[in-house]
Amino acid sequence: MTLDQLRIFVAVAERLHVTHAAAALNMTQSAASAAIAALETGLATKLFDRVGRGIALTQAGRLLLPEAKAVLTRLTQAEQALDDLHGLRRGHLSLHASQTIAGYWLPPLMHRFRAAWPLVALSLVIGNTAQVACAVLEGDADLGFVEGDVDDPLLARIPVATDRLVLVVGAGHPWAGHTHLAAGDLTGTGWVLRERGSGTRQVFEDALAGFGVDPARLDVRMELPSNEAVRAAVEAGAGATVISRLVAAAGIASGSLVELPLAFAERCFTVLRHGDRHRSRAEAALLELIRAPGE
Repeated sequence: MTLDQLRIFVAVAERLHVTHAAAALNMTQSAASAAIAALETGLATKLFDRVGRGIALTQAGRLLLPEAKAVLTRLTQAEQALDDLHGLRRGHLSLHASQTIAGYWLPPLMHRFRAAWPLVALSLVIGNTAQVACAVLEGDADLGFVEGDVDDPLLARIPVATDRLVLVVGAGHPWAGHTHLAAGDLTGTGWVLRERGSGTRQVFEDALAGFGVDPARLDVRMELPSNEAVRAAVEAGAGATVISRLVAAAGIASGSLVELPLAFAERCFTVLRHGDRHRSRAEAALLELIRAPGE
């Protein structure tokens, strides 16, 4: 069993398609097939079954997959640790972030990091808070940036910034001219909200509970998977929403959104990292940059 065979096995197992896995690894289909065959011969067991025109993992393959991924993760960590010896002259930092952070707060910081350490590659994957936390736990992300609350003993949580949610409606909404709004009024209109699992939705529902309003009493007319979709629907008159002021700022400035006078507490942007994994110099450098005053 070799590391290359394990890489090829994981790629095929994740895609259940040898040709697609080979393309992702920049190798020929025949070479990928030969590596899988050699691995099966060395282990004296079949890892894939042919099912119709496709393939499926055998029980042995399903057992091997998490172990193979763990081995490759440890190899990546070893390579990253060695990269540290080269003073950030090379390396890679995998970031996952929830939508508000990825779309509005993090990109300028990534630009500053790349300007300071141009040979350290950055990648960014966007998901909701639950997805980002899962990526850090599974080793797919070095750092995760979230605005929701995450409670997992394996994750270290580092506060890095604050944000505020605002209640907004479209310019044509009946509430648009209101100078006063009570928490009890919130059940009197339709709502457009982010999906469950997003930090924005979680913080909003926690705030409702603090106001004494049951979230189940809201007339939720749309649940949408992105901040931009929520904002566009509200601007079109679909209902009210509570979103980050970072997301709403352009609409408020243009007049397509109206901010209503109901205050929400600040929420914290938090960096997640796996407490048991090596902390690379690239991670430390990015966190130091984030904590430093902006240029």
